[in-house]
Amino acid sequence: MNDTFNLTRFGLLLKKSVLERAMQIIGLMVFVLCFTLMAYSIFLYIGGWGMAQNLSFIWGFVGGGTFMASIVFSYFNTNAGGSAYLTFPASALEKWLCGVLITGVFFCLIFFSFYRLIDYCFVTAYHNGLDRSSPLYQRMYNSVNLFSFEGNIVRQSTILFVNFAGAMLVGSLYFNKVAIVKVALVVCGVIAVVYFLNLAVAGILFNNIDIAFPYYTVLIKVGSEVGNVELPPRAGAVADAFLQYILPATLWITAYIRLREKEI
Repeated sequence: MNDTFNLTRFGLLLKKSVLERAMQIIGLMVFVLCFTLMAYSIFLYIGGWGMAQNLSFIWGFVGGGTFMASIVFSYFNTNAGGSAYLTFPASALEKWLCGVLITGVFFCLIFFSFYRLIDYCFVTAYHNGLDRSSPLYQRMYNSVNLFSFEGNIVRQSTILFVNFAGAMLVGSLYFNKVAIVKVALVVCGVIAVVYFLNLAVAGILFNNIDIAFPYYTVLIKVGSEVGNVELPPRAGAVADAFLQYILPATLWITAYIRLREKEI
């Protein structure tokens, strides 16, 4: 039998990982979906369709995915749980793949499917509730559409998801206790350091800095107006590649390396 990966053994491990902690994994998934539905309803009531669709998706997808990543390797919250997990008759690769599948595949498939369902129900109910005899019917009908999974909101949310979830996977393997709090503090600290370092560098190059968003844009006050200086296309492409591919890949692979170190 292959010591690195065996499909039958991996399937049994995945089943055990989910069923053994059904209350945690399935319970959290149900909570995220219910929270997303509530957020959609509340934001729709207070802010309209754009706020409802965008914010409920961001909070549900990024926030829910981050929490899901925090419990995938929560075995290490206790020494006994961690020791028992490390003695499972499966390779580090198979254990890591379980975490990747639960967080990066199953969660995403379930969330996107559920979000499409609730969005379709809300939008359809709105369309069906319009007065067809109104002269504004067509304009009102066209003003509300299904949330697009190909838009910039989904793209930016996916970048946040893969980075935050990756950081949480790593953190749950390095911090045995209250990992989600410790990782959140570390991430906030890193973001703050990067922001102020970027602000300091921008301050050397420009005067009257208003905001210096890391990697991308510097906003400069000119009298009562605010102008912006953006990265050149080539530099912007490098920054995009770093945030979309290099950083998340590093985090998710680091989780695998750390899992192997724990087994050793």
